[in-house]
Amino acid sequence: MAMSLEEFLEEWNNSSPYIHVQTSGSTGVPKPMLVEKRRMLNSARITCDFLGLHEGDTALLCMSLDYIAGKMMVVRAIERGLKLIVQEPNGHPMAVSSIDFAAMVPMQVYNSLQVPEERERLMQIKNLIIGGGAIDDALAAELKTFPNAVWSTYGMTETLSHIALRRLSGPEASEFYTPFPGVRLSLSPEDCLIIDAPEVCPEPLVTNDIAELSFQNFKILGRKDNIICSGGLKIQAEQLERQLRPHIRVPYLISKRPDAKFGEIVVLLTEGSVDEAREVCQRVLPKYHQPRAYIHLDHIPLTETGKPARKQAEQEIR
Repeated sequence: MAMSLEEFLEEWNNSSPYIHVQTSGSTGVPKPMLVEKRRMLNSARITCDFLGLHEGDTALLCMSLDYIAGKMMVVRAIERGLKLIVQEPNGHPMAVSSIDFAAMVPMQVYNSLQVPEERERLMQIKNLIIGGGAIDDALAAELKTFPNAVWSTYGMTETLSHIALRRLSGPEASEFYTPFPGVRLSLSPEDCLIIDAPEVCPEPLVTNDIAELSFQNFKILGRKDNIICSGGLKIQAEQLERQLRPHIRVPYLISKRPDAKFGEIVVLLTEGSVDEAREVCQRVLPKYHQPRAYIHLDHIPLTETGKPARKQAEQEIR
């Protein structure tokens, strides 16, 4: 059963300096964590300062309190004195208007854009942050026209939600994330992003995200876990998915499978026609990046937060 706001506040207000959270499980089994409440307050303060939020501003809670994104919306309201408007988590959260600040997953934003009155309310949000999943090119193009600030977030449970934002709307839209003040970034020998954010995370965190740095701003290229080593080539699953996104309209996923000859092979999972997917890949992708196997699934596996469950997918196709 999902955590209620009353249950969260009871835990928040108890005598313990820690609170329980759990990871989303996008790269494996969700795991429980204990985090310091003071660091959650630090994270809330940094976000509110960055976005210019003030006491009395309205904040929409429309995400599950089982995960860090929902919990942090409440903590930001506590830290800054925001007026919290609680909406049951669902695919159409825009039942209310006149919102100063909201956090959503891409699916909620996409659904709201399809209904005229919901779209209008969405466009009126002064600061909308979007996290928990990839924002495809078509969605980004729509959001670029929005009159107010729309942001893509970068972070994880271990960093107590995001440590950087990327502008999606207006002339400031960019592919690069801007880290918050006090966050220092570097790259590992494998080009994975290293985050040093002492106010929210006690130790530097080596992520699995392959990144490109540019004057401390950064761009995410994909996850180290999702590199497919096939016949001597290193193929990034997310990059293939981005290339295919304008051409495949049904849910799909690039995965991998062990292979005696190539070490690993690229596998495309689709909820649509295997033949149509093969035709698109042969037309769009370089020859040696094309999948060597195509599999139809009734449902692409997802985590509870709507991210691709890549490890589960790999296990299902072995």
